[in-house]
Amino acid sequence: MMEERVLRKDAFLFLSQILGKKIEDPERRFWGRIYDLVAQLIEPYPVVTEVVAKRKKDRRFFSIPWGMLVFDGTVRLKSVDGLVAWNHHMAEGLFLLKETLLDKQVVDTNGAKIRRVNDLQFLKVGDLLYLVHVDVGFRGLMRRVGLEYFVDRFFHGLFDYELPNHFIPWKFVQPLSISHLLRLNITQSKLAQLHPADLADIIEELDIHQRAAVFHSLDTETAAETLEETDPKIQVSLIEGMDPAEASDIIEEMSLSDAADLLGDLSQEKAENILQEMEKEIAEDVKELLTHPEEKAGGMMTTSYLQFLPETTVKEAIEALRREAEDIDFVYYVYIVDDEERLLGMLSLRELLTAAPEIPLKDLMDRRIVAVYLDDGKDEIARSFAKYGLMALPVLDRDNKLQGVIVFKDLLEVVAPKLGK
Repeated sequence: MMEERVLRKDAFLFLSQILGKKIEDPERRFWGRIYDLVAQLIEPYPVVTEVVAKRKKDRRFFSIPWGMLVFDGTVRLKSVDGLVAWNHHMAEGLFLLKETLLDKQVVDTNGAKIRRVNDLQFLKVGDLLYLVHVDVGFRGLMRRVGLEYFVDRFFHGLFDYELPNHFIPWKFVQPLSISHLLRLNITQSKLAQLHPADLADIIEELDIHQRAAVFHSLDTETAAETLEETDPKIQVSLIEGMDPAEASDIIEEMSLSDAADLLGDLSQEKAENILQEMEKEIAEDVKELLTHPEEKAGGMMTTSYLQFLPETTVKEAIEALRREAEDIDFVYYVYIVDDEERLLGMLSLRELLTAAPEIPLKDLMDRRIVAVYLDDGKDEIARSFAKYGLMALPVLDRDNKLQGVIVFKDLLEVVAPKLGK
């Protein structure tokens, strides 16, 4: 029945309707069958450029340019002259559709989920064939095994129900099976558009090879944000397999507290090699955090925050904020300290931005200090967050000198596993 399908001039077609279809020579004799399609990865839709066909008489594979085929009820070769044997080494941007996508996992970037491809839908416009949808539904699977008609009759007859299609537009599809497709700019942007937490969930679902391919395809900033959201064991597996210089670039983009937690979980040799590649100032800050136990305040804090002397004016503080905000982990509060870095008070960003430029911070700061100490445990820290409703807590040593700041998110990373996250 598949052999009788007509490829109309303008039509939607499925890969399952094309694969295995007979190819005739110019004299209408059976020449071979379609084995796969080659597409060029262009925007907005990949276009089919070649057919990989299996010749009947010697069972050899040949590459047939799409333009050499005529579709007039059957598939016919315009000529058999000049056909070349199939070469698996394709140019960049070309890929086999059946081999790369069918039954493979892809990322649905619109739904932020891993999907299994059951079929592909094309749009034939004139002499060109465009890949427009990926079919991830049960109906697509039934179409492939030749049961779509019978399943339709079954559901309609018994339940008056029509089995729906489940298509993903190509613009939301990120292939995973071929690593070079991940690295192309036109596809890489699909992953970069996802929230890092969604990307982390996707990476955690993949096998070790796909996980590494996806992670390595991300730009440095996106990779760092995604790593912060990923399970610590997977963080370690991703970084352990990377070159120290490449890993250091990513870790430098992470918050200091997350970077310290990750390096603390790595092997000592790997951590030392990465620290040697990091910028000296960042490496020193991370080393300082590594001296504190992970579940104590010192191990949860970041040392990347804003602090000022009491005489600093609002204008001066805002100018400093503009200069340094990009490299600061936490900017919701600024802290006021004396010459010996003893904490005197704090000020919210909102209060800072709405105050007159000439006012010194000492006239605005809240002197009612709520803080924790370096050796305070997670339970004491959690109680302080719950009681005072702050977004961050300053961390002091026993001389009341400001050592760091704990952001509420960093506390959750320690507490959440205990809650069954």
